[in-house]
Amino acid sequence: MRVGYIQTSPVFGEKEKNFENIDKIISKNKADILVLPELFATGYTFSSKNEVNSLSENLEGKTAKFLINLAKKTKGLIIGGYVEKSKNKLYNSAMIVSQKGILGNYRKLHLYYKEKLWFSPGDLPLQVYKFKEINIGVMICFDWFFPETTRTLALLGADIIAHPANLVLPYCQNAMVTRCLENKVYAVTSNRVGSEKRGEDNFQFTGKSQITSYNGDILSSAPIEEPFIDLVDIELENVRDKSINAYNHIFKDRQIQFYF
Repeated sequence: MRVGYIQTSPVFGEKEKNFENIDKIISKNKADILVLPELFATGYTFSSKNEVNSLSENLEGKTAKFLINLAKKTKGLIIGGYVEKSKNKLYNSAMIVSQKGILGNYRKLHLYYKEKLWFSPGDLPLQVYKFKEINIGVMICFDWFFPETTRTLALLGADIIAHPANLVLPYCQNAMVTRCLENKVYAVTSNRVGSEKRGEDNFQFTGKSQITSYNGDILSSAPIEEPFIDLVDIELENVRDKSINAYNHIFKDRQIQFYF
């Protein structure tokens, strides 16, 4: 099973240009699962809700069509972030797409900073999607800060967590080692690079997209400042065995009656 990420530097508001840049990066690479950053087609630093609305789409928009075509090229599953509009609400969302069409849609549960001004919090349950023999969970960026997100996806049977991101805090890449280790799952964190100064905000994105193993090993780490693509081969046998040793099991040993 080959999984990977594309790390990009999007131009704010220029969807077609951002699509073209990804096409150039992907070249002839094939992957079973490929993760793109959060809001990869639009950029991140919005200045008004009207601006967010103008860049929003539904599941039949330009971004969906681009992702389906990308899935046809890679022969695999693509997960990428976009601005979703549904019933007059705006969401920071991610599509799960194969060459046959859209398998699912996830809306970010935990909104960061001014995202709370632009987006509604996600209202869809966490879910695991099956593609070939692998089970894929999805979370977006700041969701990593809440261990319940990864644990819930692991309890639902996720083998790997696709993690589109636009990270500005310096902690996530290290924290994903713990998230993967405590749940025995793989994770593909696809971050962006570059800076975006708009209005009062000037964000510097941290790059360093990362593929993290179920045992805490970092299988791939991207540069801090450059667009990048990487693919690695993973195996599923050990990830589905949640035992630590003959006596400890990470799910069965939980004392949930004492948890809040």
